[in-house]
Amino acid sequence: MKSDRLYRLLETYPVVAPAVVATLIIIFGGIGVYLAEHNHPGANITNLGDAFWWAIVTITTVGYGEYFPLTLVGRLIGILVMLSGIGTAVMIVTIISERRLRSLESRLKPKADPHLSLIGAETKTDIKTKIDRIEKLTEEDFVNLITMLKSLRLTLLEESRNLSRCSRCGNAYFSRPKYCSNCGLNLSEISP
Repeated sequence: MKSDRLYRLLETYPVVAPAVVATLIIIFGGIGVYLAEHNHPGANITNLGDAFWWAIVTITTVGYGEYFPLTLVGRLIGILVMLSGIGTAVMIVTIISERRLRSLESRLKPKADPHLSLIGAETKTDIKTKIDRIEKLTEEDFVNLITMLKSLRLTLLEESRNLSRCSRCGNAYFSRPKYCSNCGLNLSEISP
């Protein structure tokens, strides 16, 4: 149950994990370098505040140079903090970039048209096949293709909100023409 909440938290706020890791690195790196440096002669990291400041400056890769370790152990801790800082920064940038990319992809992805679900996969495949070899179609196959396309168009138009019909023959139109192409009725004189 707790792992579900943690997973949802990390999904909602993905930068939390790298921020926690960076905080732990600052705390343990600062304490470690303090323990390694504070008794060394000539050391400039002599209190815990200086050690935490050094860890923050090092993990952010700013590196002012005012505090630096002199001992071998302190320098090894410094290397770990530096590499961790680079890794954490890359992780945060990657997470932000990935979420931004997902957002852009979702906005650019075409919305599913509910009318297209009416078209069966076999009908789509059949139409595509006939169109791909249109130059080899017989007259009868060509007429069948036109009939399929008209039928498909009528099916889509019937589901459309902007559908208008001829009052005489019932022919459906997406946008209202001046004359019905089926019976010739003047549709502009008839109220919608």
